[in-house]
Amino acid sequence: MVSPAAWSFSRSSLARFTTRTKSFNSHRKWFPSAAASSLSLIAIVFLFSSLVCAFYLVTVRRIPAPDPEFFSGAGQYCDVFAGSWIPDDAYPIYNSSECPFAERGFNCLGNGRNDTGYLRWRWKPSSCDIPRFDAREALRRLRGKRIVFVGDSMSRTQWESLICMLMTGVDDKQSVYEVNGNKISKTIGFLGVKFGGFNLSVEFFRSVFLVQQGLPPKQGPRRVRSTLKLDALDVMNKRWMNSDVLVFNTGHWWTATKLFEIGCYFQFGTSLKLGLPVTAAFKMALETWASWVETSVNTNRTHVFLRTFEPSHWR
Repeated sequence: MVSPAAWSFSRSSLARFTTRTKSFNSHRKWFPSAAASSLSLIAIVFLFSSLVCAFYLVTVRRIPAPDPEFFSGAGQYCDVFAGSWIPDDAYPIYNSSECPFAERGFNCLGNGRNDTGYLRWRWKPSSCDIPRFDAREALRRLRGKRIVFVGDSMSRTQWESLICMLMTGVDDKQSVYEVNGNKISKTIGFLGVKFGGFNLSVEFFRSVFLVQQGLPPKQGPRRVRSTLKLDALDVMNKRWMNSDVLVFNTGHWWTATKLFEIGCYFQFGTSLKLGLPVTAAFKMALETWASWVETSVNTNRTHVFLRTFEPSHWR
């Protein structure tokens, strides 16, 4: 069960893909189509559904396997990524104003938004039903685990949401804390929340490109102030390992506005690639990420998800 915008690495295989993929070399098909129309559909669905769907797949399918009655519908196969949103007055799952880990800038209720209709939607797969999120059951299944999010602010806000969802099942709220005593902020490169009563860690690492960003080679053009090293993963990658769930995202920063206009260009090895289009560089970076997953991540233990584009939270 793999969505058009998520790649899942499981115990039995390195990757599973849908037909909405585009090969950029002869032996690997790991890059989703960048067509605008496809991205719009992917964006709408995955802003809200990717974390919940991935979370159910991990906690229910693998830690441990579910009962056959878990998904209700015809047959045993359930594609949770194919479906639609339906109104449900039983939602939302948590109140962001009551969660200490909801970032102030994204706390709509806390900032005075009066309407709540945008919170009352439930994802309904076409061929089955998935159960309502049960925080206590999720915490039981995740006891002793480590979940890591890596990416930009989209990853950070989903990280916050997962923590707030899980906190609804915790009786002693004081047992949940940020490991370094930090308040949630976009300026901090690492944030980690510990659920003390469950020995569960939910962490976020800020890495908006996933690959290394640094100074350009010597004697380069003056307009080149920094580079993205497309063949080298972010130096923090060793801290992502030894986790039970790895959720990556990247994409929103891969634009000419956020790169070329501030003097950031591409580098491969020691060579500058000044004429390389952003889309081609993005593919090369994902190829580097994918190779790292193949060679460095123990997929017998770790589930890996890659989330791609979704609507900006500034709109």
